Amino acid sequence: MKASELRTKTIEELRQQEMDLRKELFNLNFQKVTGEIENPMRIRHVRKDIARVLTVINEKVKGASKN
Repeated sequence: MKASELRTKTIEELRQQEMDLRKELFNLNFQKVTGEIENPMRIRHVRKDIARVLTVINEKVKGASKN
């Protein structure tokens, strides 16, 4: 997922996407512990996607407060 794609979404959509990614991360970590994970690198990608979403949310909040 690209940050430019995220910037077109509203803050509510971004917060929902963050929650979905956090659920996916929880499930991936659970699979890792139980030894069932197929692609361990997916954990890294999901964590970075969460960081991207949070960054865009912060940009939008700070941009809205300036106006």
